[in-house]
Amino acid sequence: MDPWPPTRENSGVLAEAGMNLWILQTRPSGLVEPYELTRLREEARPMGVALEAVAPEEIDLIVSRGGRRSIRRCGQEVDLPDVLLPRTGSGTDYFSLAILRQLEHLDVTVINPSDAIEAVKDKLYAHQLLAQRNLPFPRTMLVRFPVNLELVAAQIGFPCVVKLVVGSYGNGIVLIHNPSSFKDLMELVSSLDRSQSLILQQYIGTRPGEDLRVFVIGGRVLSAMLRRSTDGSFKANISRGGDGEAFAINSAIEKLALASAAAVQLEIAGVDLLFDGEGYSVCEVNSAPGFCGFEAATGLNVARAILEHCLRRQKGENGRQVQPTQQLARLN
Repeated sequence: MDPWPPTRENSGVLAEAGMNLWILQTRPSGLVEPYELTRLREEARPMGVALEAVAPEEIDLIVSRGGRRSIRRCGQEVDLPDVLLPRTGSGTDYFSLAILRQLEHLDVTVINPSDAIEAVKDKLYAHQLLAQRNLPFPRTMLVRFPVNLELVAAQIGFPCVVKLVVGSYGNGIVLIHNPSSFKDLMELVSSLDRSQSLILQQYIGTRPGEDLRVFVIGGRVLSAMLRRSTDGSFKANISRGGDGEAFAINSAIEKLALASAAAVQLEIAGVDLLFDGEGYSVCEVNSAPGFCGFEAATGLNVARAILEHCLRRQKGENGRQVQPTQQLARLN
């Protein structure tokens, strides 16, 4: 595998091109913008990329034959971007998807596409897509109320992992150790909302509290990070206070991460892998992976890698292919 992407000093070919880029990002509740947006702004300036953060609530859609005049931002007609980078992730609602679809219809390059973002938001559907590619992942079951405890014990077993269909950052995920605790949890959930759909998964306990985050950009693996829980939890998310460190990529990790991203049609993906015996299983695939902990752990310039992929896609669609150079981008 060739080293990739280019360093800051060796990316002039891409920087000359210029690009108008919108990042679709939910407006932060506080005064501090997300780390990822700040980093993308920092890298965009020297690359000649005009970057604007656009919140879904700023957009109005007019469905007509008006073509590129069918989008309004803050009530005003605006020039559309060359590329749209959605970073709404599992929080992508119907309106955000409608924005993506409208811009796709107007021939704006959208990275990642709306269908892929919608697919990975639904954890069960994402696993169905992985199953179609015969990729390894924990045995998974969708349950409805009343829950058949005997069927769960036979098909999933205990301990088992209980997940909401939609969720991120480790929220909505619980490890249940035995049938009695499972029954108590189901009774509680049922009393609150019997219409709630839940996913049950086999618990993979090869390395409890540890997993791998693999960053995939444009059909290449950027790097991998070992995530480790620091509070005894089986969840290793960095956003929950876990530690991260660089992890050497082998062919098994590379092939599984690339196949997982391809299965759900994501160009930019955070693929989470579980240690499973001597190999790996896919935990989930994320459409808007955070990279604060990843940059710190690996020293790689993820923000630049993302922007340079956007530039390559823009130039590729215009018929001018840009070849990646041969150095890894690292943070100063």
